[in-house]
Amino acid sequence: MASIAEQMVLFESGAPRRRRSPAFSDNKSAPIHRWVPWIAGFSASFVQTCIREFMPTSGARSRTVLDPFAGVGTTLVETLRFGYDAVGFEINPYASLATRVKLACPNLDPEKLLRESERFSRFVSRRLQSNIEPLSSQPEGFRSRVSFYSPRVLRQVLLSLDFINAISDRQVRDVFLLAFGSVMVSFSNYSYEPSLTTRQGVGREPVKDANVPAIIRDKLAQIIVDIRGFQEELRLQPKRPRWRLYSETFMKAEDFLAPSSVDLVITSPPYLNNYHYVRNTRPQLHWLGLNSPKLMEELERQNIGRFWQTVREAPPVALSVPHDGIAKQVDTIRNMNPDKRAYGGPGWANYVASYYNDTFRYLEILKRLLRRRAKAVIVVGNSIIQGNNLPVDKHISEIAAEIGLETRQIRLLREKRVGSSIVDSSCRNGNGTKATLYESAVILARH
Repeated sequence: MASIAEQMVLFESGAPRRRRSPAFSDNKSAPIHRWVPWIAGFSASFVQTCIREFMPTSGARSRTVLDPFAGVGTTLVETLRFGYDAVGFEINPYASLATRVKLACPNLDPEKLLRESERFSRFVSRRLQSNIEPLSSQPEGFRSRVSFYSPRVLRQVLLSLDFINAISDRQVRDVFLLAFGSVMVSFSNYSYEPSLTTRQGVGREPVKDANVPAIIRDKLAQIIVDIRGFQEELRLQPKRPRWRLYSETFMKAEDFLAPSSVDLVITSPPYLNNYHYVRNTRPQLHWLGLNSPKLMEELERQNIGRFWQTVREAPPVALSVPHDGIAKQVDTIRNMNPDKRAYGGPGWANYVASYYNDTFRYLEILKRLLRRRAKAVIVVGNSIIQGNNLPVDKHISEIAAEIGLETRQIRLLREKRVGSSIVDSSCRNGNGTKATLYESAVILARH
């Protein structure tokens, strides 16, 4: 087999064609995908390229694409467009809601949604004019450094939630909840830069007033247009594909899926230096009523690799991965800045060891779920921890070899990615090392 260095190639080799970027930013204008802003994930065009290249086409049986970390459903939506069955796992309730609404498009009635949208506008307008007090209130347990909404905006938000929460049809209510959730930060005193932060913290003025119902209705209009288009696409298919979405950690996948039942995996697991995307959706989880006692703690516990904050003060986490190179880097990190204790090398070593332990586990599960000769495309990026460059793509390839998966290629997607500022972060780059953050697609195959 070729060395790891020899396997690093551009995603579209040969002539100077445009690379298929994995960045989710390409989805901002794509029907259905544009519904929800998302800082993680990849583009619809990237998924299309993967399906065309790696999905087996011979045989009469139906084909299944799996995304173990489904996010807001890019892989699963594109899978249905190709006429294949889709299955995904997603632990974040807000992301799961977004994916479920998108996948349910074929069964939604656009005309009913339009009528409800018009009724929504009349409802909020009448109550604003009559000074009727909202029945809804700010969610318990939601805290923010500054008021999340100004008084004028807050009243409109609560009246909007009065209407949404009273919708009897669950599918229609979910569409409205998603429409509200996707725009709710835009009229708040917070913004995504790309992580959630106060507008004041990035030099922006607070939002004193906004036409909340009009913003929500504009989003609903966009959703209705896209639903009609998606339904037209699916009508052209000889057989309607099926989908399944599990609001569970992928570590439980074998409770739901049979061995050797997956034809292709396209996914992007959390990065080692991942954005805290669970906390980024904290406003949606609370304001949409998706939270529950200790929800954040449970989501962080189930996240692949944990979060630094959840393992930094734990006893030393042992590396269970049979990989001498990773073990050496973990030991190097653990011995750095010991005087800082949890905030120095010992805390970061726990973080790195937890990530690779979970990576080993999910790759073992993937192997058992893949059919013979089926492929898995895993998009990951390298990370800089305490000045140490961790080539996660190469490590995944080497871990996969240990459990019997073959690396077909490691394809370089982006030689420099958003987030490179963390390379110079004092907490991650203790020795002044310079390195470039990149992203790759690791293409694995079951023998």
